[in-house]
Amino acid sequence: MAADVARLPASGVMPVICGDAHLGNFGFYASPEGELVIDLNDFDEAHPGCWEWDLRRLVVSIWVAGRENGLTEDQCRLAVLACVASYRQEVRFLAKQPLLGRSYDRLDADRLHETATEKTLRQEIKRSARRARRRTSDRALPRFTSQREGQRRIVEEPPLITRLPDEEADAIEIALDQYLNTLAPHWHRVLGGYTITDVAQKVVGVGSVGLRAYVALLEGSSSDDVIFLQLKQARRSVLAEYVHGNSAWHVHQGQRVVEYQQSLQTVSDPLLGWTSAGDLQYYVRQFRNMKGTVPLNVMDSSALIDYARIVGHLLAKGHARTSGASMIAGYVGGSPALDEALTRFARTYADQTEADHATLVKAVKRGDLPVSQDVTAYGSAFRPG
Repeated sequence: MAADVARLPASGVMPVICGDAHLGNFGFYASPEGELVIDLNDFDEAHPGCWEWDLRRLVVSIWVAGRENGLTEDQCRLAVLACVASYRQEVRFLAKQPLLGRSYDRLDADRLHETATEKTLRQEIKRSARRARRRTSDRALPRFTSQREGQRRIVEEPPLITRLPDEEADAIEIALDQYLNTLAPHWHRVLGGYTITDVAQKVVGVGSVGLRAYVALLEGSSSDDVIFLQLKQARRSVLAEYVHGNSAWHVHQGQRVVEYQQSLQTVSDPLLGWTSAGDLQYYVRQFRNMKGTVPLNVMDSSALIDYARIVGHLLAKGHARTSGASMIAGYVGGSPALDEALTRFARTYADQTEADHATLVKAVKRGDLPVSQDVTAYGSAFRPG
């Protein structure tokens, strides 16, 4: 999709953007104060780029989600209109605010519940927030670890969680020591009080399959004082080619992910950092940090329209935090012209998304595209969007 949207007419206004701002990449996580907030939560592709690239991806994902949920085309259209109108209104509002003031605007879970106007969405937000608050390191102990010879170890679940050869485990532990130097001094001291007790490889996501990812268990002052850290391999953003060609620009891709995440989010995981192991670059974050999402597959038309309005607001907030808010506001204007234009685009590109997906499935069934049985077992790997 990056290749497609980069070739379309664009405003030329280039704040830091998410690069993968689809509907499923908004979710809950814990602020440094332990409060549950909602915001963009995937930054593997984050990079300076045209703001409309993010907005195009978001509206297409809304239309695809609506079709997946059995909504009519008119209901999908209303959801996209709500998203773009909300984006326009929020960016125009923030463009008039003091630069520093924009950096403090955030959406807590409690405020999100009040912001949602549709009853079923409010109920789902409440349930999702309750589940997210339970996703912490201490609660993960019985699920992911067991006691072995008096020491807690990560439990293997092949092929998703597997043990590492000693040499690879040692390299990851060294990389985590180096990662400490990328944290703010206070968090460096706090995390430095923990001891690494185990590391394992853990397959994550759909788009990240094939990249290296690890989970590390750290123990503090007692066996119940634990933190899970996740290391995810970082590569060059798919947007980079369309912004500045083949030049490197970002020396460390893990650092790129972390710094742009901190740019786009009002508050971020205080343990975000980066490191390297061999020739590979990683970013590091808490594995269990009250992360969660609002399920998309249960949304009826009213809920999807309401949620689309909320994520449009969040995307505008992220873009306005970096640069160009006044120019974006001037471009989007006060009329619904942009709303209608992106509605037409969303429907057309949703058609193309479904056609591409059907072509992929046919190629797999014919054997033209070989896949392992482990991959085909995960139906979500072949879902559109």
